[in-house]
Amino acid sequence: MTQELPLFPLGTVLFPGLVLPLHVFEERYQALVRQLVERPEGTPREFGVVAIRRGWEVEQQGALTLHDVGCIAQVRQVTAHPDGRYDLTTVGTRRFTVRRVDADREPFLVAEVDWLDEPAGPGEELDRLVPTVLDLFQRYLRLIRPAQVGEQVPEDPTVLSHVIAAAAALSLDERQALLAAPDTAARLRAERALLRREVALLGRVRAIPVPLSELAVTTSPN
Repeated sequence: MTQELPLFPLGTVLFPGLVLPLHVFEERYQALVRQLVERPEGTPREFGVVAIRRGWEVEQQGALTLHDVGCIAQVRQVTAHPDGRYDLTTVGTRRFTVRRVDADREPFLVAEVDWLDEPAGPGEELDRLVPTVLDLFQRYLRLIRPAQVGEQVPEDPTVLSHVIAAAAALSLDERQALLAAPDTAARLRAERALLRREVALLGRVRAIPVPLSELAVTTSPN
């Protein structure tokens, strides 16, 4: 089913279930937030987050090249500032594929999107993948943030795949590929390979990247 929604291009990838705080200072995105805030009570206040393939968040919209798969950001909290800026707390909910983008109707981009379902994949394969990927993720955490090893990690395959994709120190292109994975099993397979690579590298050089908490929640300057 095709649906229209406003787009917020960013230099990051949002995953379902993950929190994304935003500082909105550009006029076009202030207009987007105002429209959302003015919606009747009970109407979803949400927009699409798409990662920028080429260009910058503050460039003219026509100069941006966007990835095809994004994630809905549901607005949970809005703080308005006297000068028109907003601070938002949003949470990713579901994936979509961009069909068409309209850059002329509103100050911000509006897109026609198709919802992207999240099949789990073969059950037997998931039964094999989850323990392996979970063990690799715990080993990864021990190397980069030992104090967080004892924290609860989700065992639901889809939720686990989203948490790993957002938390691991990956490139934007790697995260985007994980978001666009056809099903949970495919995402976990890719994460198994990525975590093996990271664990091997960290084991050799003992490098300490950015804290996990900062990797999992990205704050946009926009």
